[in-house]
Amino acid sequence: MNLTEIYIQEVTRRLPEKNREDIALELRSTIGDMLPDDYNENDVKDVLEKLGNPAALASGYRDQPMHLIGPRYFDVYISLLKMIIPIAAVVAVISMIAEYFIGFGGEEAILNVVITIISEGIWRIIEVGINVFFWLTLVFAIIERTDKGKEQYPLSASLKKWTPEDLKTVIYIPKKKAITKLEVFGYLMWTAIWATFYFYANHLLGVYEGGGDGLRFVMPAFNQDVLLRYWPIVLVVIALEIGLGLYKLLKGQWTKKVAIFHTIVELFATVVSIVIVSNPNLMNQEFITYMSHLFSTSTKQFEIWIVGGVIIIFVVYAAISIFDGFRKARIR
Repeated sequence: MNLTEIYIQEVTRRLPEKNREDIALELRSTIGDMLPDDYNENDVKDVLEKLGNPAALASGYRDQPMHLIGPRYFDVYISLLKMIIPIAAVVAVISMIAEYFIGFGGEEAILNVVITIISEGIWRIIEVGINVFFWLTLVFAIIERTDKGKEQYPLSASLKKWTPEDLKTVIYIPKKKAITKLEVFGYLMWTAIWATFYFYANHLLGVYEGGGDGLRFVMPAFNQDVLLRYWPIVLVVIALEIGLGLYKLLKGQWTKKVAIFHTIVELFATVVSIVIVSNPNLMNQEFITYMSHLFSTSTKQFEIWIVGGVIIIFVVYAAISIFDGFRKARIR
């Protein structure tokens, strides 16, 4: 068995056809120079071991990397993946929920609605993640193979060689001050959920009764016409909350500006909520009667409990949330 020729074949078969002959001659000459005059098979093995794996040697001749994303771009690649995937996932889920409820006929049971949204949302997140991963990987693989630089040191975020000066552009964020992507995702999801319940309250919020076919919606809690009188101002609240979520995602930490923006949104949303809840015609009279009988109280008392309780919850939550925002912004 001629190990030298087999080795040369293993190298050259990985190379362009036009270069194989020349490189094969070069390799034979190199191996011949490295062998002693009276060599045996063990001498040949020693020489071939020094030359290394044929695939690695062929890669050297082709002047192309053996990896998809090398150390030079890997850190930047991973950082972009971590940044783009959550943003794309949030946008996809919000658009999916909006798209679903635009075509919602109001006939489905709430349990089916929740299951559909969750399953469709998970699938959209997976779909978006796969797409972002594929296209970003493809872009970096092309960059890797078109870059003529020979250095393998990791590049900084500015795609230049790292220097201590780069540390001046990095912001130190204490853990308790940081705003995580999961927190922003949850905040935007909550906005999508309450907005959905607002525009379809007469199909989703009310009295359900169990039966052989599962839960059955029998009575709405709110008068939808009264509720929808406030839709322009509710849209402003939704826009403010989405803007705040994206601003938090951009900043990545609690600052004085974030806390002020957060305070404005909380105060505005709380005032709007109180105005809507205080409307005496908001709740369905049939629902009030049903619930007052259920809790053995008068309809007036039930209304006072509900309206007063909801207002207290909104005010207390807003106060705690605003205080917590400024507390985190002061952390150094």
